[in-house]
Amino acid sequence: MSSRRAKRRGMTAVLLALGACSADAQPGRRSQRGTVTQSVNGTEISIRYYRPVLRGRTAFPGIVGWGRTWTPGADSATRLETTGALEIEGKELAAGKYSIWVIPEEKEAWIVIFNRTADAFHLSHDESQDALRVQANPLTVAQSVETLEMSFPLVDADSAILQLQWGTFVLPLRVHAR
Repeated sequence: MSSRRAKRRGMTAVLLALGACSADAQPGRRSQRGTVTQSVNGTEISIRYYRPVLRGRTAFPGIVGWGRTWTPGADSATRLETTGALEIEGKELAAGKYSIWVIPEEKEAWIVIFNRTADAFHLSHDESQDALRVQANPLTVAQSVETLEMSFPLVDADSAILQLQWGTFVLPLRVHAR
């Protein structure tokens, strides 16, 4: 066997070994990244988040307690980016990038917060950077969703519903693009 062929085989073995080591050192994430993008009246709305899974647990008040500020996601704060101004639940949100936070309540409307610190750790809500707080009424549904899901189930010419669902809780937000 030529020395060139032997070197290639040796290099291949090294690369395979390194690949196996890095696979062991960095196992797959339990909460996979998700994105959803929707155009509403020419405004692009994009949401990036990590999708936690219930794995036999209860979302509310189990994983997330009532009255606790929480980002709807895992590992890092959920991020919303909008290319134009939005009206969310009747209140103005300027174009830009924001982290999203939610305060679930057992018997009252939930508070949804859009924070100017777009890139944040999932436990680092800085209230002084809040750009907008709105209230929304959650719904309870029979069909449970195992993995946190954000979607736009209804889109019209200049408005949409942005929906968060996890477990049996659904939180719809009315969004209007100008």
